[in-house]
Amino acid sequence: MEFHHVSVLLKECIENLHIKQDGIYVDGTMGGGGHSLAICQRLTTGRLIAIDQDLHAHEAAKKTLQNHLQKITFVHDNFGNMKSILQSLHINQVDGILLDIGVSSHQLDESQRGFSYQQDAPLDMRMDDTRDFSAYDVINTYSEEKLNKIIFEYGEERWAKRIAKFIVEQRKQKPIQTTGQLVDCIKRAVPKGARKEGPHPAKRTFQAIRIEVNQELAMLEKAITESTEFLKPKGRLCIITFHSLEDRIVKNAFRLQENPCTCPKEFPVCICENKPRAKVITKKPILPSQEELEQNHRSRSAKLRVLEGI
Repeated sequence: MEFHHVSVLLKECIENLHIKQDGIYVDGTMGGGGHSLAICQRLTTGRLIAIDQDLHAHEAAKKTLQNHLQKITFVHDNFGNMKSILQSLHINQVDGILLDIGVSSHQLDESQRGFSYQQDAPLDMRMDDTRDFSAYDVINTYSEEKLNKIIFEYGEERWAKRIAKFIVEQRKQKPIQTTGQLVDCIKRAVPKGARKEGPHPAKRTFQAIRIEVNQELAMLEKAITESTEFLKPKGRLCIITFHSLEDRIVKNAFRLQENPCTCPKEFPVCICENKPRAKVITKKPILPSQEELEQNHRSRSAKLRVLEGI
């Protein structure tokens, strides 16, 4: 299946990266290569480190980027391992890093990967399908308490407790093996009245399970800390998020990089000696233009935040 993904907030990302022709840049979530291509088109002697944990993305991106392969180092890994990746490439500083968080259009559209609640498929949701742990393991082995916690926290789902209870009850009969079986279970758990308005009843639970399978939020926080270490002065870290949990993590992590002081507020002067490592460029997130919203409905929840090295 062709890897189709429309790059969100592309113009805004490129503008904020301030790309130099001879700079070193990192696309930590290469996907189909849309953002990577826009970066490479502005490089002459510069270099792009293109990272993705999805081997399907590598295959597709190499076609998209075929005219720029001499500028690119491809890395099959998770962007959360930014420090070890850059150290292994003997890179001490970079001019810019881009992270486009979450599931790609292709991963949603490729039904057999199990990301979508709209198509029946094996319970999978692995962004890196060389790993063993999948959505099947979460749904069929986690305790009711742990399922409730994940669905409530990662999915912000008000019916998390009922959904967890229904999942555990159903799997007692036989394992839940497909997305269709999970959707049916969630629909039974969510009261009929609550299903009449708002998003699909399975949307938040699927989001939560996907985040747990791929450890997305933990990796995001780690990536911000490690990425800031490698930013040159004036180098930019641009992060696109798609839901409130991700955006809150980015906002708080950026604030901590700008003001890492741990002294109590009543102290007249700082004695912890934690120095600012970067400054926040976007006090409020950059949102898609009306034109982009009309052309790509998946951009509607996107937010871009920017941090600059000092």
